[in-house]
Amino acid sequence: MDIANRFKSWIADADRPTPLGTWLMSAAPSTAEAMGYCGFDFLVVDMEHVPIEVSDLANILRAVGCTPADAVVRLAWNDQVLVKRVLDAGAQTVMLPFVQTAEEAKAAAAYTRYPPQGIRGVAAVHRGSKFGRVADYLKKANAEVCTIVQLETPEAIERLPEIAAVEGIDALFVGPGDLSAAMGHIGNIAHPEVQALIEKAARDARAAGKPIGIVGPNPDMVRRFIGYGYNYAAVASDIAMMTGRANDWLADLKGTQPVVAASQAAY
Repeated sequence: MDIANRFKSWIADADRPTPLGTWLMSAAPSTAEAMGYCGFDFLVVDMEHVPIEVSDLANILRAVGCTPADAVVRLAWNDQVLVKRVLDAGAQTVMLPFVQTAEEAKAAAAYTRYPPQGIRGVAAVHRGSKFGRVADYLKKANAEVCTIVQLETPEAIERLPEIAAVEGIDALFVGPGDLSAAMGHIGNIAHPEVQALIEKAARDARAAGKPIGIVGPNPDMVRRFIGYGYNYAAVASDIAMMTGRANDWLADLKGTQPVVAASQAAY
């Protein structure tokens, strides 16, 4: 059976159109499946800010797996046990939040690889190995896992070159919300100082030869990020799209002004 990681190959292919995704905040397999049929290249399953446990994750991954989209799983933390359980549940691309140093990046890379490259725990039968049906899974898995680390503070972005140089780190991802908060501009990723650092991160990643991604609240902001040189990008989330459309339609029917969500107001 094939376990080739399409997402990993997509973000490394400079000739391919920029992979586009969205965040999954609903924690519902049906919503994940529906979004997967909308044309997104990838869907980020958020286990950091959404009450999704590993048992929930397996069902969401099954739903996404029915669609043309690929799943990216953002864990709650850069934690060895969490990484092991998520990979065994079938994730191939994982995103580890709030990585600040090269040492933390080295830990992330080690957690996602079997020995001798890493320290991932070995189990013979789990969903990641198609329940033991993938021939030589233990020898193939390291090459197909995609480890993404999130840079969410000015300090992390300043250390981008050394973090990007860590063996086993396949891609980077800037978290603009936390970055703006750390810079004293919480809720305002459009602030010129925040935008300047976001652009610098793309420039430094390009110099390091490492794919870098980001999320934006709307198409205009995402287009700006792609113009900076981001290799893959997500726009908003399933919940934001649903509530935004509901808000617009209700305002139209009631003849009132749409309410601007707090997450959108500063963008």
